[in-house]
Amino acid sequence: MEDNKPLNHQYNNAAEIIKTAILQSQYEASKDVNRIQLGLYFGIGKFLSEKTRNAKWGTEALHTISDKLKADLPGLRGFSATSLKKMRIFYDNWKSIIYNSSVATDEFNECHNELTKITDINNNIIIINDIKSFPMESFFKVPFTHHILVIGMVKAIDARYYYIHRTAEEHLSVEQLKKIINENDFENRATIPNNFPQTISNSSLARKAVMMFKDEYFLDFINVEEIGERNRNDIDERVVEKQIIENIKKFIMTFGKDFAFVGNQYRLEIYGENFFPDLLFFNRDLNALVVFELKTGDFKSIYLAQLMTYLRILDDKIRKPHENPSIGIVLCRNANKDFVKYVIQDYDKPMGVATFDTLSEMPEKLQNALPDIEELKKLL
Repeated sequence: MEDNKPLNHQYNNAAEIIKTAILQSQYEASKDVNRIQLGLYFGIGKFLSEKTRNAKWGTEALHTISDKLKADLPGLRGFSATSLKKMRIFYDNWKSIIYNSSVATDEFNECHNELTKITDINNNIIIINDIKSFPMESFFKVPFTHHILVIGMVKAIDARYYYIHRTAEEHLSVEQLKKIINENDFENRATIPNNFPQTISNSSLARKAVMMFKDEYFLDFINVEEIGERNRNDIDERVVEKQIIENIKKFIMTFGKDFAFVGNQYRLEIYGENFFPDLLFFNRDLNALVVFELKTGDFKSIYLAQLMTYLRILDDKIRKPHENPSIGIVLCRNANKDFVKYVIQDYDKPMGVATFDTLSEMPEKLQNALPDIEELKKLL
């Protein structure tokens, strides 16, 4: 039995097992780099956790194994004692969510079976089916360094899911990820009042739709001087629409990626009646048309009825067979969220209500926190 062998011999065996797993994973890495790497690290973490957490091995084990790996594989990077410890932490934090085939979870003592355990984890990671909110696709897109950062800085499991998904979707750097965690984006996030979960049958698609839209947008490109001193409730929506069209790229970037502009005042016709929704987009990620109706005053429930008409015609006349049902967003200056949630529940088309503000109307503290545009231009 291995447990009866001297510790140095066990450490050398462990280094040999890990070295072989590394070499096999490097061979497979060209097919799926990040998934293979995470699989390897998860497997190594499991192997080391089982050996070190039950006091079989002392504190010097990781240093001894790391030194042996460096000696056997000159030039090898990323397998210091600190890195091996991070792999163990990675496994310990995700072992309740991620697991592998039954072969890999069996307890083996022989060296070749230990190797099978690591490589089998590497090749057969799957997700527990009842963890419906687990962001599986995002998980495997996020680099190991980002995973360790999330584990170290975030304790709540829902918050971890959120930051992993954000990292995968927005290709965040380590510094960007650290920044949004420090700013507590998870707790501060706000989604628009909507009926997406009730009107979109596919739960995954409904979650995507919820995450796609925020409850407030700063449209800092709108020229407030052109709007003038008139009461904001009397402002013609065409002024806002005109400036959005002139800055369509900025508008799309404000809402997120994967939006394609279809048109403004897009003509819809049914039974001789004509309608002209303000802005029409197609979102590739949602695979759906998204219509925005602009309102420069406070939210009114009649706006949802107007939007419902647009969505009905879009789905009947414009939407293609392979596309998902169209989504509608009312974009207004102010909205009572509780009232919106109350009145929106009776509509059977996916809709939400968001508000917008302009740079000059932000709180002074928030304005001061924004980078100076001219300074950014100089840097660029």
